[in-house]
Amino acid sequence: MKIAKPLVVFDLETTGTWIEKDKIVEIGMVKLMPDGSKHDYVKRVNPGMPIPVNVSRIIDITDKDVKDAPPFKEIAREVMEFIGDSDLGGFNIQRFDLPVLEREFLEAGVTFKWNERDIYDAQKVFHIHEKRDLMAAYQLFCNKELTNAHTALGDAEATFEILDAQIKKYGSEEQGIESLKDFDYEQSSAYFDAERKFSWWNGNLYPAFGKYRRKKHIKDIVKKDRSYLEWISRADFSDEIKVMAEKALLGEFPKPPEGI
Repeated sequence: MKIAKPLVVFDLETTGTWIEKDKIVEIGMVKLMPDGSKHDYVKRVNPGMPIPVNVSRIIDITDKDVKDAPPFKEIAREVMEFIGDSDLGGFNIQRFDLPVLEREFLEAGVTFKWNERDIYDAQKVFHIHEKRDLMAAYQLFCNKELTNAHTALGDAEATFEILDAQIKKYGSEEQGIESLKDFDYEQSSAYFDAERKFSWWNGNLYPAFGKYRRKKHIKDIVKKDRSYLEWISRADFSDEIKVMAEKALLGEFPKPPEGI
């Protein structure tokens, strides 16, 4: 790979997908130099919070694996020293990894102005040049061309075949469609309700909208702003949400699903 200045390609494994709250559990970096030399850096990190079971299944890192690892603040300066003034590369880093890393650096008292560097995001290049629509999925999983695309029945039949092929490729034919449940990208912060107005994070229930979005969980809101939940119980929300708000005001809080 021809480069004019150092390039650090990196990836983070984290406790979940909330940029504002989830923590790094592993950081891996490859540094390429203009002379062709390459240097690696990898470090496990104690996130200071439990790793959800569903996340551990995906990243294959458990609480036990990181219990003796340092917190990010202890390695922040060596991570920054490794990065130096390099350009940065990765997969989906602009939407997730870079904002998470910036927040972790900030909490450790280290300045990280990634938007002042050149960023090479392989996902953006991939999405621009390779189709990701139903026709492409039908070709990939079923090895067929979708000849009646953009008709409701044709698209539905093709999607049925794709799901069947995905069960065989990634899931379990014995378990059937339920074997694809583990492929939910946001399962670490699973939604409480069908409208996705509230979601679980680290065992607590947070609003996913409005002024308290991902800032305060329900128990904190009950203590500091009961009128907010009183408004929810009267406003145009689903019965599920209204009942939850009414019970929370009485001190009855929902329990998180297993593994969240």
